[in-house]
Amino acid sequence: MMPPEPSKPFVSVVLPIRNEADFIERCLRSLLANDYPADRFELLVVDGQSDDGTRAIVQRLAAAEPRIRLLDNPQRIVPHAMNRGIREARGDIIIRVDGHADVPPDFIRRNVEELQAHPEAWCVGGPVETVNETPIGRAIAGAMTSRVGVGNALFRLGNYEGYVDTLAFGAYRRWVFDRIGLFDEELVRNQDDELNLRIILAGGRIFMTPRIHSRYYPRTSLRKLAKQYFQYGFWRIRTIQKHRQPATLRQVVPLAFVLALILLAVAALLYPPAVWLLATYLGVYLLGLLAGTVDVGRRTGWRAALLAPVVFVILHFGYGLGSLKGVVWFLILRRGPGQRPEEHALSR
Repeated sequence: MMPPEPSKPFVSVVLPIRNEADFIERCLRSLLANDYPADRFELLVVDGQSDDGTRAIVQRLAAAEPRIRLLDNPQRIVPHAMNRGIREARGDIIIRVDGHADVPPDFIRRNVEELQAHPEAWCVGGPVETVNETPIGRAIAGAMTSRVGVGNALFRLGNYEGYVDTLAFGAYRRWVFDRIGLFDEELVRNQDDELNLRIILAGGRIFMTPRIHSRYYPRTSLRKLAKQYFQYGFWRIRTIQKHRQPATLRQVVPLAFVLALILLAVAALLYPPAVWLLATYLGVYLLGLLAGTVDVGRRTGWRAALLAPVVFVILHFGYGLGSLKGVVWFLILRRGPGQRPEEHALSR
């Protein structure tokens, strides 16, 4: 049994960032406005060599607010940033928040209350509301909160309470990192998922509740979104390989979809009657895109919905093709990560 925690434990919020000039001030001010006692939390901003003015913004805010500390992350990827922040943190509780997010005034307090209410949980968190203000951004946000886009990723879908396999912006008890280790510094993407998998394998539990919530502003570049989801799929395979754990249905559907499409296309070339199977397969997929588009239009408006099919295709094919590359690279060729340094850059 772990010793009882004080009623107001000290909280360290770690923000792994790079080039967040458009968002970081809003993010930090939302955290500073929290109703948790001001002398019981700190904000550790771990910067991956930003060159867009982000550092100047953080330094200006830190000069007026001693709760903000700016740390360096020369490796420029998230797990190095998180581990630097955890090592420097004074908190009994560690919360990750991204620079592309903002939080309500009760965010820190709710995390602490839920950890105290659920002593069996090693980590707690809540749903992340994906929002944006541009037409492309709204289409991306709508697709990333639709089951057609993200399957059963409960932390993206919203109103659920109970135990989950992973979530974003988790609040972790400090001793969790002593027991299972820090973030895996090999993983460019999926660091949270891998850490949360280790929690579950070690017998811990992850509790999600809508009483904790935050907002996330996704990228508005379709090209960057495609790269992001390709990396998600690629590094997912590495996580599965490292832990020798079967993937969940949500994690393998994009790979299975892409593989089936490739096999049917090859079959149609070699055996012309198979083109009907390919056409049927694509027809079912188009119906799925239509259902997702209607869902996005109903929730975010029909102007954004016009771009939703493009976003869905990027999510599905990006993750699926990334997973396929991961299977070839890690499982068939048995190679290590082998990524070029510029592909490791921390960016959101």
